[in-house]
Amino acid sequence: QVQLVESGGGLVQAGESLRLSCVASGSSFSYDAMGWYRQAPGKQRELVALLTHGISTNYGDSVKGRFTISRDNAKNTVYLQMNSLKLEDTAVYYCYVGWRGNHYWGQGTQVTVSS
Repeated sequence: QVQLVESGGGLVQAGESLRLSCVASGSSFSYDAMGWYRQAPGKQRELVALLTHGISTNYGDSVKGRFTISRDNAKNTVYLQMNSLKLEDTAVYYCYVGWRGNHYWGQGTQVTVSS
């Protein structure tokens, strides 16, 4: 079982930055995938950024060039640096881990971008 605890969400103005953190209960080095998804009101959950096998990185089209995912294995933590935030980035952001065929989700952290 993997437990994930997110932090770093909040209210910011458009153009500002935020960094989300997600601490995993196990060894992040062994996970198949770690990353972030988000869900806005009335919309489906979508990929934000994903690290696969610690090597491959995938970003959602809408965040490419603005968001950066990184991982600190020593702290079992994955980060999401979000720059140049837009109103449409407003959503609940969920940390995700894929491991041994199972999917694990954090409780979510709200990010609200205002004009």
